[in-house]
Amino acid sequence: MPGTPSIPLPRRPTAAAFFDLDKTIIAGSSALAFSRPFRRQGLISRRAVLRSGYAQLLLVLSGADAGTMEHLRRRITELCTGWDVAQVSAIVAETLHEIVEPLVYAEATELIAEHRAAGEEVVVLSASGQEVVEPIAALVGADRCLATRMGVVNGRYTGEIEYYCYGEEKAHAARDIAAARGYRLADCRAYSDSITDLPLLEAVGHPTAVNPDKALRREALERGWPILTFTAPVALGVRFRPPVPAAAVIGSVGMAALIGAGWYSYRSRRW
Repeated sequence: MPGTPSIPLPRRPTAAAFFDLDKTIIAGSSALAFSRPFRRQGLISRRAVLRSGYAQLLLVLSGADAGTMEHLRRRITELCTGWDVAQVSAIVAETLHEIVEPLVYAEATELIAEHRAAGEEVVVLSASGQEVVEPIAALVGADRCLATRMGVVNGRYTGEIEYYCYGEEKAHAARDIAAARGYRLADCRAYSDSITDLPLLEAVGHPTAVNPDKALRREALERGWPILTFTAPVALGVRFRPPVPAAAVIGSVGMAALIGAGWYSYRSRRW
């Protein structure tokens, strides 16, 4: 399993805390967040950026249900077929702080820090691509991550998916990690916003819904699971440098809606 370098744990972990990424640690979709820098580097067209923005809007408004996730998966694999893997990794590394920091929920990073301080291993499980998820997981202080892996031949994406970290597969991953590390699943925790992660939440002893979609909220209420609400994301750097102007943060978060509206207007004129 791919590892994520991080600050050494204070002692041998006693359990794991499994986190979904999109809408749980960050606001929105990690895979779609890099549309603009990918366009600047010539990987995707303006039309593809607008369509990605609309997909992001759907994700925000409707929640990451199975149909939405399958639509996004198809769109993203179609877009990246033939891309140079090294170029993608370089773009993510160069723009990580610019793109991702304003999207990170402060409550999520505080919770991650609390788990690590308690001697628990923090693991990010995400359906987004490994090249995007690994640096974000390291940025927020996770110990390791497991993410979707695309097929690669001669340094380029084939458009095939080798491993899809989604749905029931997240529960399998949690069980495998717990077994390998000697954790009791009853002692482990899991956090997610989406009903598609219900298998993961059911697999651990301490499930928590974070900013849940309607289906997961209903499930959490019926089962008596805790529900957390993470609010406006705050750039990680505000702890170390002057605060980011509110307009900049709002602009980053609201970009999906603006792009989505623009795509809809553009679509109305062209299709």
